[in-house]
Amino acid sequence: MIIRPFDWRDLPALQRNRKNSVYLHSLVRLTRGVQLLSGAIISSFASSAGIYTSVSLNNGDTKDSLIGQITHPSGSQLAHLSFLTPNGALASDGLSGLLEHLSDQVTERGAFRVLADVDEQTSAYSALRMHCFAIFARQRIWRLSAPASNETGSMAWQTVNDQDLIPVKSLYANLVPGLVQQVEPFPEERLQGLVYRQGTDVLAFVELAYGPRGIWAQPFVHPDAENVATELLVLLRNLPDRRSRPVYLCVRSYQSWLESVVDEIGGEPSPRQAVMVKHLAAPQRATRTFAVPALEGGQPEVTTPIVHTDP
Repeated sequence: MIIRPFDWRDLPALQRNRKNSVYLHSLVRLTRGVQLLSGAIISSFASSAGIYTSVSLNNGDTKDSLIGQITHPSGSQLAHLSFLTPNGALASDGLSGLLEHLSDQVTERGAFRVLADVDEQTSAYSALRMHCFAIFARQRIWRLSAPASNETGSMAWQTVNDQDLIPVKSLYANLVPGLVQQVEPFPEERLQGLVYRQGTDVLAFVELAYGPRGIWAQPFVHPDAENVATELLVLLRNLPDRRSRPVYLCVRSYQSWLESVVDEIGGEPSPRQAVMVKHLAAPQRATRTFAVPALEGGQPEVTTPIVHTDP
């Protein structure tokens, strides 16, 4: 089994299998579209972009290859599997080595965990579970296509600002289970979205991500919020810079009560997904060593290296 970086020799296999691939990063796929070729080509010429595409070959034959891609934003603790292709090769012996190779690339950049969004009824779900990926949440993505509006609507939704950091962080801590918070820490360094106020209280935050193909919205809504269906519809119709793009609302399992609300306003559900994580070993060299006393006189002292791993 040979594992190497993607190069021009693999373009035919990638093109041939573009309709037989498993896509594992829902946010990117729905907001930017499927980027098999472009992402793979970027990874070949600009590794600093944090995109890595690798190939597992059986006996060196490019016609019998398994291709995978992982992305890692600079400075982030999290990396994300983008795709695996072809779907029919996920049960092959090459998957284990391919995943390890991809993980090694982002570990060197400082990633502590690798994530993947997987439809539970697919072979990819079973394959990743066999290779140290564990479920930490579930989600369903709802497509909302109500037309944009120039109506003012409720003034309860406002663009998040620096003063909202503490109340939004408190909302996140109260709504999101500890297991999820360990994997996905509160994103205070990239807070982008809208907050919903009742009086002076922040009772909802919707994190937004924009792309040419769509807008990703992930809500965090306190159960005490009132008229949620109406307010979500107002939000949908008055999203900043909405244009004609569809909105994809990601409802996590710990906010499952929102599904009936989203259904009420005309959302179209996708199959349920498992949100999976693989924890990576992230050893660091110790800046100094600690002497361990010798057990008997005359023996030289030895030192023990310190290895730091993310909790």
